[in-house]
Amino acid sequence: MATILVVDDELGIRALLSEILSDEGHTIELAENATQARAARERMRPDLVLLDIWMPDVDGVTLLKEWGGAGLLTMPVIMMSGHGTIDTAVEATKFGAIAFLEKPITLQKLLRAVEQALVKTAPPRPAPAPMGMPSYSRAETSGLPAAPSHGVSLSGHLPSSGGNALASEQSFELDRPLREARDAFEKSYFEFHLAKENGSMTRVAEKTGLERTHLYRKLKQLGVDLSRNKRGAGG
Repeated sequence: MATILVVDDELGIRALLSEILSDEGHTIELAENATQARAARERMRPDLVLLDIWMPDVDGVTLLKEWGGAGLLTMPVIMMSGHGTIDTAVEATKFGAIAFLEKPITLQKLLRAVEQALVKTAPPRPAPAPMGMPSYSRAETSGLPAAPSHGVSLSGHLPSSGGNALASEQSFELDRPLREARDAFEKSYFEFHLAKENGSMTRVAEKTGLERTHLYRKLKQLGVDLSRNKRGAGG
């Protein structure tokens, strides 16, 4: 996961972006003006900066130029604006920005832009294992056929954060009241998606089509243990 600096003079925007990106497992630092942004950039050396264009002291494009001129543009920068024009976006790109997000920023556009920015700057992947040391999936080593990508096979598993394997399809006892059978299915369904998305409530809400508030309430009602699906120790 990455360390991301969010620079915006609007408290609501900072809080929203911080919540979404923190839920994705990133470490977030906030700044409300250029002065705070300079200090944060020097202190934490972020992997990515989300920079608002219109700020009261020094605007985002000017700060971008400053970093570029001083050789401090060592991280990707995504510009944000609710009043931006094509000319502004082109100017920002010319001075080093890699993307431009127009406010109000949608969840999908934000996550896609952040993911693309981090992929472009990610270190190269390790070389593949030497010949003669093949890598086998859990399904292959168990003697079962490999699971298809949609996860409907009994052999399809996802490792949960607790180290246990969570089957993508499970057997359910049908000789029981409908409500109990439905609750058992829904619990397994949400546990599977939480494990698949590494505990990200934002992505699970997007995948299942539920509002985050409704999703939290549903998981609590079903008795789903959210702590074991969190990233790392505090994710």
